[in-house]
Amino acid sequence: MAKVIFITQQDESIEVEGDGGSLMELATANGITGIDGDCGGVCSCATCHVYVATEDAHKLAAAEEVETDMLELDDKVTEYSRLCCQIAVSDSIDGMTFVVAN
Repeated sequence: MAKVIFITQQDESIEVEGDGGSLMELATANGITGIDGDCGGVCSCATCHVYVATEDAHKLAAAEEVETDMLELDDKVTEYSRLCCQIAVSDSIDGMTFVVAN
């Protein structure tokens, strides 16, 4: 079981927990504002753009090319940008913080 914190654009901190699927699925199931997942999680829309907290960035594997290509289409990309449809909910992300980009 992983517990993560989402920080919305309204600066609201929301802790959610899950034990499988993608971070995007967890966010949409919990009504996190700004995480739309319009493509259903197939990495083709960037409506699940988040920023990984600086102190947590090393905990994730590097983004694959399809994810980095999709992120290049977003004006708000930083070195900490990720698409949460590409992050699996597992013990490895337990305690991490993600800031909603949209």
